[in-house]
Amino acid sequence: MAEEVAVDYTLNNPDTLTKYKTAAQISHKVLEAVSGWCVEGAKVLSICQRGDKLLDEEIAKVYKGKKITKGISHPTTVSPSSYVTPYTPLSTDAEEAATTLKAKEPVKIQLGAQIDGLGTIVCDTILVKAEKDEDAEVTGRDADLLLATHYANELLLRLTVPPGLLASGSEEDKKKASAEKRPTQAKISQLLDTVVKSYGCTIVEGTTSWLFERNEIEGKKKFVLNPQDKESRAEGVPEVGDVWGVEMGVSLGSGKVKTIDQRPTLHRRTTITYQLKRPSSRQTLSEIVKKFGNFPFSLRQLDDERGAKVGVVECVRQNVLRQYEVVTDKDNAPVARLLTTIAITKNGLVRLGAPPALDESKYKTDKKITDEQILKILEQPTARSTGAKGKSKKKKKKPTKKATEEEEEEESSEDE
Repeated sequence: MAEEVAVDYTLNNPDTLTKYKTAAQISHKVLEAVSGWCVEGAKVLSICQRGDKLLDEEIAKVYKGKKITKGISHPTTVSPSSYVTPYTPLSTDAEEAATTLKAKEPVKIQLGAQIDGLGTIVCDTILVKAEKDEDAEVTGRDADLLLATHYANELLLRLTVPPGLLASGSEEDKKKASAEKRPTQAKISQLLDTVVKSYGCTIVEGTTSWLFERNEIEGKKKFVLNPQDKESRAEGVPEVGDVWGVEMGVSLGSGKVKTIDQRPTLHRRTTITYQLKRPSSRQTLSEIVKKFGNFPFSLRQLDDERGAKVGVVECVRQNVLRQYEVVTDKDNAPVARLLTTIAITKNGLVRLGAPPALDESKYKTDKKITDEQILKILEQPTARSTGAKGKSKKKKKKPTKKATEEEEEEESSEDE
């Protein structure tokens, strides 16, 4: 009998990056569709159901006949204005099922796909379209919130690049750049605070970025912005070969959060095993393992939603499942979130699952970033150009246009 060859799931294997990119393409396609469905009066439940249906349809089209797992790495969630965490109501909770979107409120759309356990997740914040107002300029505090979130996200991505990775010049210059110390979590938080305060905003407390691994979206490394307590600290640092889910959360209020009295509908399997007593619990867990593995899921994705609401109770009590509490801004202030799945290669960051580039021309505010150190960092690339036609006539003080240029460069970059 032939021995099974162990599969290399690191970025050293080109197939790994291909699977990540395939999952990302699906995530982007569905995100675009879901964004279009977010109009005034639309039901959140209906949007989430349609999003998951489209995810399943697109996933079914790839890697046909291959003996690999594939599926949804994060269900479609649509979080209203002040909601911080992903939100997806249940059809069996009548009041929540009737939740509709309000014109011009910022909503957070999060979803993802996985191929062979290699998942990409993306989150974008959009303003709900009002009737006959699709291409209107965004002004006032809405513009402040979305620009603050965009710039802070771009800064955080640049601070994720390992020191010296993109250095040019002589070998001595590269060696010197690589020896530079990484910014501490405190320094990173200080820089990001400066960005969002330029727009009168605050980083949402507990905003966490995680290392992604195969079948795992909360790996052994993480870094926390605006931590809620002293125990919430960075664990490990981003390195070449890593895949990360980089998150940015910004509030128009204090940034403080609260858990509200609302049924958690998102869950995820833990590594804990326990002999469940109730047959309904065992049946529910068996379906979860088969359908979702270790990825997050919504109770509405299970065959019997009412039965699942009962079946997960013992699973959560015995820590076999983790439930995601519903968290909102403490002041009920509007919140924006972005989540970008990145791969760190020798040529820099590859944005696998990323929100669309912001069209800054549509956002008008009298506020701006004036800190020279931050503006300088925002001008830095996130990846080395390896063949892109980097023709640019950008003005020096408009850093986000530089970011848009890099998106184009990274698409044509050699990843290894």
